Amino acid sequence: MPSTPDRPTRMRLDREGGPVLVDGPVEVVTEDGTTHFSHRPTVALCTCRKSARYPWCDTSHRAHAPRKPDAPDRTEEDPR
Repeated sequence: MPSTPDRPTRMRLDREGGPVLVDGPVEVVTEDGTTHFSHRPTVALCTCRKSARYPWCDTSHRAHAPRKPDAPDRTEEDPR
């Protein structure tokens, strides 16, 4: 549903370095002028620029995020 004065577009920011979540449908214009469309109800916009599907988030930021000190190490027996 397009945004209107009665229903503005909603965006959610993740302070942990993740994507920006935007209520769709959306139209995104990237720096080179390319226009991307999505009709999904919510889309995740990449903020780390590591996504192979930029401007859409593909969770690549997870592999590059610093480990939290209290996070347990993952092993092959404990894949998550």
